[in-house]
Amino acid sequence: MASESKNGNAFICPIPIEQYPNVLLAHGGGGKLTHQLIEKMFLPAFGNSILGARHDGALLHLPSQQLAFTTDSYVIRPLFFPGGDIGSLAINGTVNDLAMCGARPLFLSAGFILEEGLPMDTLWRVVQSMKLAAEQAGVQIVTGDTKVVDRGKGDGIFINTAGIGVVEARQAISPANVRPGDAIVLSGDIGRHGIAIMAVREGLEFESTIESDCAALSGIVLDLIGAGIELHCLRDLTRGGLASALIEIAESSCLHFEIEENTIPMLEDVKGACEILGFDPLYVANEGRFISFVPARDVDRTLARMRAHPLGAQSCIIGTAKEGDPGLVTMRSRIGATRVVDMLSGEQLPRIC
Repeated sequence: MASESKNGNAFICPIPIEQYPNVLLAHGGGGKLTHQLIEKMFLPAFGNSILGARHDGALLHLPSQQLAFTTDSYVIRPLFFPGGDIGSLAINGTVNDLAMCGARPLFLSAGFILEEGLPMDTLWRVVQSMKLAAEQAGVQIVTGDTKVVDRGKGDGIFINTAGIGVVEARQAISPANVRPGDAIVLSGDIGRHGIAIMAVREGLEFESTIESDCAALSGIVLDLIGAGIELHCLRDLTRGGLASALIEIAESSCLHFEIEENTIPMLEDVKGACEILGFDPLYVANEGRFISFVPARDVDRTLARMRAHPLGAQSCIIGTAKEGDPGLVTMRSRIGATRVVDMLSGEQLPRIC
């Protein structure tokens, strides 16, 4: 795991982290200090035989079959929020991207951009959260990098991850494979992640704390694959929310999607927060929800499998794919009116994933 600053110097961990948790990151230092940080923080947290080789890269032994590969970067404020933090978000987000390809996630890289002055205990909390999330998702962090930027240039910490997984789906999972008549199945309530972040930022208080839905989706997806369900397309509902995901897939598949507003589950507190903040919940980000497109013959089995999993207890059919009007998404409201669901022209909720 490389650990040079942007000026080529290692960032400082001059004393044992567990003894002096409030020490701040700073520029400067040499090989000994770099060694201390790696030995006392990253290796104990992410330790495995591949990372333990202490090589410039990871040597992976993978089955001779199709692989999935993804990368993403995470910039969020606040770093810690109800239901998660930037560390668990970075692991689960990358795991979920692989799962949406029908892959079993196996290996991740982790790159840290750290701002000078970041308290060491903050970094420690993030690393421990990543460790737990990786263990729960069944993945290993096998290589990485750290950089330190000047104070005021990094917003605390940014994380970049990349992931590799082995594709287990028997057929290609892609927007191009969506067919007329496919049911659109949603895995659970929407909007919690984005509203959890905004509630903290805006100081909103509700009867109960709104927690992010941040979670790894690989388990529930692999259950569907293992059941032999014909999955035409999967998409996690991150930035841009449910609406953006539907529009992107409708445009790629050249089909018309019709959805029903009254079938989409949502917490009352989330509805209320969206009204206060002026947000449409269809566009609010999620980090533990996805949609699947399955043929009508597999709908009952799909719902049964998903509802048997803790992350899919609220799974429901929200719409159907149809021919005609390619790329169009329409929604019938609770009062029976129909409106077009458009892509937002700007960012509704910045810096939340």
